[in-house]
Amino acid sequence: MELGPLKIGISCFPLIGGSGILATALGSELARRGHEVYFFSYAQPVRLDLPQEGLHFHRVEVAHNPLFPCPDYTLPLAVKMAEVARSKQLDLFHVHYAVPHALAACLASQIVGPSAPRIVTTLHGSDTTLLGQDPDYRTAIEHALVHSDAVTAVSENLRNQTQQIFHLKRPIEVIPNFFTPNKPKRSREEVRRDLGLTDEFLVLHLSNLRPVKRIDLLLRTVAKSKNRARLRLFILAGGPFDPYEPLLDELSLRKRVIVRQNTAVVDEYLAAADAGLYTSEYESFGLGILETVFYAKPVVAFRVGGIPEVIGDSCPLYPFGDLTAAAAALDALIESPDLARELGERGRNRALERFSADRIVPQYEALYRRVVAGR
Repeated sequence: MELGPLKIGISCFPLIGGSGILATALGSELARRGHEVYFFSYAQPVRLDLPQEGLHFHRVEVAHNPLFPCPDYTLPLAVKMAEVARSKQLDLFHVHYAVPHALAACLASQIVGPSAPRIVTTLHGSDTTLLGQDPDYRTAIEHALVHSDAVTAVSENLRNQTQQIFHLKRPIEVIPNFFTPNKPKRSREEVRRDLGLTDEFLVLHLSNLRPVKRIDLLLRTVAKSKNRARLRLFILAGGPFDPYEPLLDELSLRKRVIVRQNTAVVDEYLAAADAGLYTSEYESFGLGILETVFYAKPVVAFRVGGIPEVIGDSCPLYPFGDLTAAAAALDALIESPDLARELGERGRNRALERFSADRIVPQYEALYRRVVAGR
């Protein structure tokens, strides 16, 4: 028997990062499909567009009790999730990251009792690649994954890594990220004019600037370009750029780089760009790359992690750290608009075929229904 609309609680970080962006987009799409979606976080996610029918946000206050030596988020999160689960009779929690969200969901489930929502945990990378290596977190992550009713990963690469690190006996289902472009509010020409550009080749980088993104290599790649006088690097930063300021002067790139921080609306900048440049040491998926190719922009990136699953054969990828090859690829795009256009179109066609909301969201809905039906 087909189940009706579901009541789904989503817990995620509210920051500009792949997990928060994917969780927000998924919640919005689910609400459009008739489900009731309840978000839990310590701040409203940056791309959560409220009000929207079927979409609700519950702010979780971080506890600052003088009894404890440091603030606590996991317990208040669990209590809030349990309260809403009881009052709204939620069918399931979909939590993004095992720590702290899946752990909070496990505790909330114990608080609620037999009628507790089922738990779906999605891994985005940090649980495995960072916290999974830390003995202070490893056991907690394993506990959260074992006690989830279903676990998903955003790429085959991340699933394989997770299985190797945690030696899980349970299956992990791969459901990739998706992206839904929004119509830019400003034209390409208006945005470029606002950025002080004329006919320069605009190279975009979109990330949270964590160390794994290797912003040092990003800047050094641009510095090695023989066309550096013709290009501008535009960094949409989800974190502080301050640590890299000295490198701008060392590489004489001060006039070549534009930085905008914590910008939630990316579509108009993607439309204004000519290519994307990503130099990460590892990416479990690479949502910024997906957003870039959705706008038919060619991408220069290293062949690491889940990036090949996103790019396929639409654009060449290069060995990690080969800045000479990356700079040469950038130069080829600058010197050949036809090549840039061809690679961009190939990337967009692949993205539309594999990573649209219409393709990915039903996979989550099918998983939810299997999990809820097995209550």
